[in-house]
Amino acid sequence: MRLLHTSDWHLGRALHRVSMLDAQSAFVAHLVATVRERAVDAVVVSGDVYDRAVPPLAAVELFDDALHRLADLGVPTVMISGNHDSARRLGVGAGLIDRAGIHLRTDPAGCGNPVLLPDAHGDVAFYGLPYLEPALVRDEFGVERAGHEEVLGAAMDRVGADLATRPEGTRSVVLAHAFVTGGEVSDSERDITVGGVASVPAGVFAGVDYVALGHLHGSQVITERVRYSGSPLAYSFSEADHRKSMWLIELGPAGELTTAERVDCPVPRPLARIRGTLEELLDAPELARHEQAWIEATLTDAVRPDEPMARLTARFPHTLSLVFAPDRAPEDPDVSYARRLRGRDDQQIAEDFVTHVRGAGPDARERDVLRDAFDAVRTDDTVREVAR
Repeated sequence: MRLLHTSDWHLGRALHRVSMLDAQSAFVAHLVATVRERAVDAVVVSGDVYDRAVPPLAAVELFDDALHRLADLGVPTVMISGNHDSARRLGVGAGLIDRAGIHLRTDPAGCGNPVLLPDAHGDVAFYGLPYLEPALVRDEFGVERAGHEEVLGAAMDRVGADLATRPEGTRSVVLAHAFVTGGEVSDSERDITVGGVASVPAGVFAGVDYVALGHLHGSQVITERVRYSGSPLAYSFSEADHRKSMWLIELGPAGELTTAERVDCPVPRPLARIRGTLEELLDAPELARHEQAWIEATLTDAVRPDEPMARLTARFPHTLSLVFAPDRAPEDPDVSYARRLRGRDDQQIAEDFVTHVRGAGPDARERDVLRDAFDAVRTDDTVREVAR
């Protein structure tokens, strides 16, 4: 069975206020063409279909168009909700859409109920594990501790229990939206840290023939059978060096991976990060190759130059982001606040603040209080967004 694995469409998202809708539409057309031309047997979409719980109308219309085009091909599609989606909204009409071969899996309670797709060698069981927000699903899975590993482990227990009832030789595919240990992050993924932990070990998916992951935006191989497709488009300048693609996976008769091929996605415009003084950026001949790219420019001038954006766009008309970072030693008191905080999470910043105010850092109990507070705020934000 030949599978096309994609994820993290983020329909409705912009890049520094530049609409990506046309690029997203071009990706959908490319996806449909790939399914048709490469004789794909099933499409799997591993979450974050939309960029937010209540997407703009244009994004909903594009999603509707994608579903119609996939259904017209007669190729089954299995799709889960991600942490950016509203699972309840995305799942509206799932039972009816199911009849058209579009299988939406957004309810955590259904983790152990597969979509069964046959080929010449028997059934392949597709298990959809939507994004599992630990605080919201702990009761459903009966776990004592609301952590990512605990709830995903409980969901996989249901997968294993169901798979054990299937005929011998039934192959299995799991779709999951999670941060698996060993994955590389970018700036455009929303933080899902709970209790100071964001990732889960790949071993939680043991016993499955293929795991189609979503959440991280870079295409990557965690193990031979556990892979991220990454997002089809770059949504931050941290993804400037990403090769955006989908995985074309072929499962053999015994569940072996006979093919694992990256299928490139169309690039609307390359991204580039350039750095130097304004005059260096305007004069450097080696930067000519970036003149039509979307640009993030970091200026290292000791003194902020006059009209830097206007002067930059004369050479680089698609400059989207301008960062000022004068070359100074980290201990220099004039180093910007943002630069001093770069790479530090909320917990670390809060602990540093306690140290600054009190002269001593928080003890273990106080660190737990801070962590619980951050978890509570993040969970509350998630609940409010989904409830809108």
